[in-house]
Amino acid sequence: MEGLKNKKLFLLDMDGTIYLDNNLFPGVIPFLENIKKKGGRYIFMTNNSSKGVESYIEKMNRFGIATTKEDYVTSVNVTAIHLEKMGYKKIYVFGTESFKTQLRSAGLSVCDTLSDDIDCLCVGFDTELTFRKLEEACILLGRDIDYVASHPDLVCPTAYGSVPDCGSVCDMLYNATGRRPLVLGKPEPAMPLLAMEKTGFSKEQTVVLGDRIYTDIACGIRAGVDAVLVLSGEGTREDAERATEKPTYVYEDIRHFSEDIF
Repeated sequence: MEGLKNKKLFLLDMDGTIYLDNNLFPGVIPFLENIKKKGGRYIFMTNNSSKGVESYIEKMNRFGIATTKEDYVTSVNVTAIHLEKMGYKKIYVFGTESFKTQLRSAGLSVCDTLSDDIDCLCVGFDTELTFRKLEEACILLGRDIDYVASHPDLVCPTAYGSVPDCGSVCDMLYNATGRRPLVLGKPEPAMPLLAMEKTGFSKEQTVVLGDRIYTDIACGIRAGVDAVLVLSGEGTREDAERATEKPTYVYEDIRHFSEDIF
């Protein structure tokens, strides 16, 4: 575990990793305090595109954790970077009002009604889902325009179980149209790479912690950094053993991880 003791940048998933709904897991606050004491940095890294960073700042504040916008990297960040790079004229955004607002704030031309000049469909985690959106997405995909998704998560964990996430909606659209999106969030490496670029820490100094093999762990491995699976959320030891992209380490939860490295 000596390699873990030398880590300085901790990229932390949130849902299922440090909390579940409104319940902060034991040991999280001392863990974050110890990172600061050793001169390190933590960044919260989430695929959830349904709400803005402001809502996470408020939630963390309720937990007694003070954060700023600089403490987060989200799938919306990397989605906006990609969409801007591609130079689309008009993007149909299948997602929440918050998702659309965040993309507009990044200077992108966003809409949520059909028109002939739409050249990209962008799907996120939509807690405001309607059948009209599904129908219009199918119409657009029939036009062979570009198609991207903020992330591939099949479910979002809650205190009572799970609800369908962005990946499940994309599966519905695939069943109807035969088209799959370009995925931009975890498991792709863009988010940890962006975090390292923002903070200046190297790959050797960085570690990703998360509860999902196919998103959190995979993105760390693809970014070339160590990845720790915590068993407080979706992933299990059996998942880790079966996975193609295996975690570097497996811990029961953040508290056990913290006890081992501080």
